Amino acid sequence: QVQLAETGGGLVQAGGSLRLSCAGSGSAFGFGVMGWYRQAPGKQRELVATITSGGATNYVDSVKGRFTISRDGVKNTVYLQMNSLKPEDTAVYYCAATDPFRTNYWGQGTQVTVSS
Repeated sequence: QVQLAETGGGLVQAGGSLRLSCAGSGSAFGFGVMGWYRQAPGKQRELVATITSGGATNYVDSVKGRFTISRDGVKNTVYLQMNSLKPEDTAVYYCAATDPFRTNYWGQGTQVTVSS
Protein backbone atom coordinates (compact mmCIF):
# COMPACT_ATOMS: atom_id res chain seq x y z
CA GLN A 1 0.00 0.00 0.00
CA VAL A 2 1.47 3.31 -1.11
CA GLN A 3 1.57 6.04 1.50
CA LEU A 4 2.79 9.63 1.48
CA ALA A 5 3.51 11.04 4.93
CA GLU A 6 3.89 14.82 5.24
CA THR A 7 5.54 16.68 8.08
CA GLY A 8 6.67 20.21 8.74
CA GLY A 9 3.62 22.43 8.60
CA GLY A 10 2.81 25.00 11.25
CA LEU A 11 2.34 28.65 12.11
CA VAL A 12 4.92 31.24 11.10
CA GLN A 13 5.06 35.00 10.83
CA ALA A 14 5.24 36.71 7.47
CA GLY A 15 8.80 36.69 6.19
CA GLY A 16 9.59 33.47 7.99
CA SER A 17 10.49 30.03 6.69
CA LEU A 18 9.17 26.49 6.89
CA ARG A 19 10.35 23.21 5.43
CA LEU A 20 7.87 20.54 4.43
CA SER A 21 8.86 16.90 4.01
CA CYS A 22 6.98 14.04 2.40
CA ALA A 23 8.18 10.47 2.71
CA GLY A 24 6.78 7.99 0.21
CA SER A 25 6.56 4.29 0.88
CA GLY A 26 5.02 1.15 -0.56
CA SER A 27 5.90 1.66 -4.23
CA ALA A 28 8.12 -1.21 -5.36
CA PHE A 29 9.45 0.82 -8.28
CA GLY A 30 9.67 4.19 -6.59
CA PHE A 31 8.08 7.38 -7.86
CA GLY A 32 8.41 9.47 -10.98
CA VAL A 33 7.14 13.02 -10.55
CA MET A 34 6.69 14.18 -6.97
CA GLY A 35 5.33 17.51 -5.94
CA TRP A 36 3.35 19.81 -3.73
CA TYR A 37 -0.10 21.30 -4.14
CA ARG A 38 -2.00 23.63 -1.84
CA GLN A 39 -5.59 24.54 -1.15
CA ALA A 40 -6.63 27.71 0.61
CA PRO A 41 -10.10 28.11 2.14
CA GLY A 42 -12.69 28.70 -0.56
CA LYS A 43 -10.20 28.14 -3.37
CA GLN A 44 -9.34 25.31 -5.70
CA ARG A 45 -6.31 23.14 -5.12
CA GLU A 46 -3.35 24.51 -7.07
CA LEU A 47 0.03 23.23 -8.10
CA VAL A 48 2.92 24.71 -6.11
CA ALA A 49 5.96 22.82 -7.39
CA THR A 50 6.97 19.53 -8.98
CA ILE A 51 10.21 17.66 -9.46
CA THR A 52 10.93 14.74 -11.76
CA SER A 53 13.08 11.74 -10.96
CA GLY A 54 15.79 13.42 -13.01
CA GLY A 55 15.62 16.59 -10.93
CA ALA A 56 13.78 18.91 -13.33
CA THR A 57 11.64 21.37 -11.39
CA ASN A 58 8.56 23.45 -12.07
CA TYR A 59 7.01 26.19 -9.92
CA VAL A 60 3.87 28.26 -9.93
CA ASP A 61 4.80 31.88 -10.62
CA SER A 62 3.70 33.11 -7.19
CA VAL A 63 6.38 31.09 -5.37
CA LYS A 64 9.31 31.39 -7.77
CA GLY A 65 12.38 32.71 -6.01
CA ARG A 66 10.93 31.93 -2.56
CA PHE A 67 10.24 28.18 -2.56
CA THR A 68 12.63 25.37 -3.47
CA ILE A 69 11.61 21.79 -4.15
CA SER A 70 14.10 18.96 -3.83
CA ARG A 71 14.05 15.21 -3.41
CA ASP A 72 16.05 12.28 -2.09
CA GLY A 73 15.58 9.45 -4.55
CA VAL A 74 16.96 6.82 -2.21
CA LYS A 75 14.52 7.75 0.55
CA ASN A 76 11.62 8.51 -1.83
CA THR A 77 11.28 11.82 0.00
CA VAL A 78 10.41 15.22 -1.42
CA TYR A 79 11.01 18.51 0.37
CA LEU A 80 9.65 22.01 0.01
CA GLN A 81 11.75 24.79 1.49
CA MET A 82 9.56 27.86 1.85
CA ASN A 83 11.21 31.21 2.50
CA SER A 84 9.87 34.76 2.67
CA LEU A 85 6.44 33.40 3.46
CA LYS A 86 3.43 35.63 2.90
CA PRO A 87 -0.07 35.48 4.40
CA GLU A 88 -1.38 34.44 0.98
CA ASP A 89 0.70 31.26 1.26
CA THR A 90 -1.64 30.10 4.01
CA ALA A 91 -3.20 26.82 2.91
CA VAL A 92 -3.27 23.09 3.40
CA TYR A 93 -0.28 21.71 1.54
CA TYR A 94 -0.56 18.28 -0.06
CA CYS A 95 2.20 16.02 -1.24
CA ALA A 96 1.59 14.19 -4.51
CA ALA A 97 3.48 11.47 -6.33
CA THR A 98 3.10 9.38 -9.45
CA ASP A 99 4.45 5.86 -9.73
CA PRO A 100 5.96 4.43 -12.94
CA PHE A 101 2.52 3.10 -13.90
CA ARG A 102 1.12 6.65 -13.84
CA THR A 103 -0.99 6.08 -10.74
CA ASN A 104 -1.34 9.25 -8.66
CA TYR A 105 -1.14 9.31 -4.88
CA TRP A 106 -1.84 12.04 -2.34
CA GLY A 107 -0.77 12.72 1.21
CA GLN A 108 -3.21 13.69 3.94
CA GLY A 109 -2.21 17.36 3.92
CA THR A 110 -0.43 19.63 6.37
CA GLN A 111 -1.57 23.09 7.43
CA VAL A 112 0.66 26.08 6.81
CA THR A 113 -0.49 29.34 8.38
CA VAL A 114 1.36 32.60 7.81
CA SER A 115 0.38 35.47 10.10
CA SER A 116 0.76 39.09 9.08
